Amino acid sequence: MKKQKKKTFSSFEDLGGLVYSTDRETNEQIRESNRRNTVIEARFSKKGRGGKTATVLKGFRAGDEELKTLAKKIKSALGVGGSAKNGEIIIQGNNRDKIIDFLEKEGYKVKKVGG
Repeated sequence: MKKQKKKTFSSFEDLGGLVYSTDRETNEQIRESNRRNTVIEARFSKKGRGGKTATVLKGFRAGDEELKTLAKKIKSALGVGGSAKNGEIIIQGNNRDKIIDFLEKEGYKVKKVGG
């Protein structure tokens, strides 16, 4: 196997048009963009929960802290329990329609998946 030769750059033009910009989006602008461009899936699930129903929300483009904050808002609004981990929010019970209404008011696009 031949060793590949490292490519060296002699000027900034060799980098292919690297541009520095001070115009950066704020975290709030990025979150708002994620809300508008993300479709959240809302589904029922009994799997692995001892036969109890839960509403599972998948498809978030958010960090763990934002996910936990949103889960807390949903749980408070509905008066139910749940958790947020591994990029999904699990809410106890059959509350899919209420959760969809809540998320749409928050600016998310939500689609029902399954029965």
